[in-house]
Amino acid sequence: MIHTVILIFTGVFGSLLTYYFNNKLKLGGVLSSSLLTCIVAGFIHFFPTYIPEQLANHIPLIFIGSSFVGMVSSHQLSTFIGVSLSGLVYSLIYINTSQFFDGFGGALGTSACISLLVIMSIPYLRSNQKLTLGYFQLRKMMFKNIKKSKK
Repeated sequence: MIHTVILIFTGVFGSLLTYYFNNKLKLGGVLSSSLLTCIVAGFIHFFPTYIPEQLANHIPLIFIGSSFVGMVSSHQLSTFIGVSLSGLVYSLIYINTSQFFDGFGGALGTSACISLLVIMSIPYLRSNQKLTLGYFQLRKMMFKNIKKSKK
């Protein structure tokens, strides 16, 4: 039970830290994710006696995946609450499905993408005009790309 809480906290903390480094300190998504992941993985590698083996096997993976969540642009997800909820969803996905993804590449990134999509879709699901709102969002994205390509 306590291990699960620690893993969930790691996911939320990893996504928030990466988001902060990426969007507030302007380090960029890749640098933010890799820097923080190296710190966490280095700590676990050089000080293995401080962390139980079960946690030491999962914390780096959860932190890496949650740092993928934190790489989201502030234009797409602008609140720390949304990022922390995405980190929570990512942690729950990892805890419940990690045994199924053994040996498959891209599982952490895919899980991070799913967790972001879940949180980003909440405003659309709460709207009474789901189809209209989705249509206008799609149209806005299409015309935005067309205007950029003409320049």
